[in-house]
Amino acid sequence: MPATMYLAVLLVMAPLAYLTATGLSRSGRALAIARRNLTRGLFTPVIEVGTLESRGSGSGSLLRVLTPDAAAARIRRLLQLSGYSGTNSMMRALWAKIVLGVTGLALGLLVVLAAPNFFSFLLLAAASGGGYFAPDLVLWGRGKERQEAIQLALPDTLDQMTVAVAAGLGFEAALARAAANGKGPLAEELTRTLQDVTVGRPRREAYAALVRRTDVTDLQRFVGAINQADSYGIAIAEVLRSQAEDLRDKRKQRAEAKAMEIPVKVVFPLMVCILPALLIVILGPAVMNLMGVFG
Repeated sequence: MPATMYLAVLLVMAPLAYLTATGLSRSGRALAIARRNLTRGLFTPVIEVGTLESRGSGSGSLLRVLTPDAAAARIRRLLQLSGYSGTNSMMRALWAKIVLGVTGLALGLLVVLAAPNFFSFLLLAAASGGGYFAPDLVLWGRGKERQEAIQLALPDTLDQMTVAVAAGLGFEAALARAAANGKGPLAEELTRTLQDVTVGRPRREAYAALVRRTDVTDLQRFVGAINQADSYGIAIAEVLRSQAEDLRDKRKQRAEAKAMEIPVKVVFPLMVCILPALLIVILGPAVMNLMGVFG
């Protein structure tokens, strides 16, 4: 069978399979949306990342049809971890996935039509898949950077809160002062948490939402310690002081671990890039002289 026939079968079967899967998933999606709307207000809601939402209209409706629920939930979670919020960010990310995927597919088809062989078909799959998942990788990297920034700034923020509480301020006032004086993603998240508490959201729910938005282990432990101190009546100043000391020690241990990894990481570029160049510079003239002498 010629390569053009394989290409024709692929172009026909892939859209049919996608449309079939999308059509079969519509009923479950609509049922989940109806169940959520009918049970709203009957129990205490638990906010989960990836809950289904209405299709809307216009481009939003088209995106919900073209994008599977798993992909939409994954993008929503990555946007949350990377600090981007709002419907516009979600729509931009979904459109970017579709546009880049279609662009990679078109470029791969051009290569296949020019030279139909195994490697061209492999390039077609890699280009289309890479274009479709490129926004996911970008958001994942942005989220990792943001988590590291929060983890790095948390001990200093706790020190500021400890000083403020020792000076006579309450915990929320100390949290507000640290958020106002701080910069970066941690200050932004603390400000958002204070806004949630101000509009009437329970403190535990606001703290739990903070942990879900950041997904930082140190911050999760700090929130757990604060909730435990609130439940058992422990002095908040002592909790802040102990948490700050513990986080400083962990930050120091992480820095020492990264410093110990540097020699191992340097070995490969040293052996491959630096040593051969040194050997050429040092031994090259001697080898050329020997070749000239022995003719």
